[in-house]
Amino acid sequence: MSLRIAERWFDRKQVDDHITLLWEPHVNEWVRCNIWHVRGRDCDLFIDTGMGIASLKEAARDLLQKPVTAVATHIHFDHVGGLHEFDQRIIHHLESDQMADYREWAKLDGRALREDFLNLLEDREFEIPELLITASPQADFEVEDYEIRSAVPTRTVDEGDVIDLGDRVFEVLHLPGHSRGSIGLWEQSTGTLFSGDAIYDGPLLDELPESDIAAYIRTMKRMRELPVSVVHAGHAPSFGRDRLHELIDAYLGWRDA
Repeated sequence: MSLRIAERWFDRKQVDDHITLLWEPHVNEWVRCNIWHVRGRDCDLFIDTGMGIASLKEAARDLLQKPVTAVATHIHFDHVGGLHEFDQRIIHHLESDQMADYREWAKLDGRALREDFLNLLEDREFEIPELLITASPQADFEVEDYEIRSAVPTRTVDEGDVIDLGDRVFEVLHLPGHSRGSIGLWEQSTGTLFSGDAIYDGPLLDELPESDIAAYIRTMKRMRELPVSVVHAGHAPSFGRDRLHELIDAYLGWRDA
């Protein structure tokens, strides 16, 4: 398949004075990760880094006025592709070894999906495209050469750890279920939750080889108790507490939990 060359690989939207959303518009929607840049007084965060098809660091150069740390909410390839670009890298300790020696499935050819993953996506009524991208970042890009670069985390985290930006403090929540090392970042003072793929406004995947439905049910019940004002998720638009409760209740009802 011949792909046109994209004029730019990343789009962005300013959410407020401190948060910018970046995304890859030429990536298929079910692997199009939300990439969150959070500005702090002393340092900044990137929460997830996309597919790694083009350089996030280069595209966001104008945002990088302070030291920046990249946080991976979990190990899946659509969230960790750009992690290696950053000097400071955070991931949950349960997935740190996998990130340091990345061997997870990562392909741009939709026909090369693992059979179990393909069956799950079809069961969730996802339309599987021939390619996961609709354009190329540059003329010499080869779909077959795509891979995720391993990156040794510079810090591993667990439940209750803190990421301090100077004027903003995020608590690490261990939110397993989608993957065993899934985390969220919770700012109690504003009621802001960066949830990764623990929850988003779309079909949730809880039957991957690394998933745990019982753990996911516990995670959902826990998130329902948080005094959330806004959820910035790993995919799809952000939402508030009422929608959070609707999504959780629908999941728990579906799982009859």
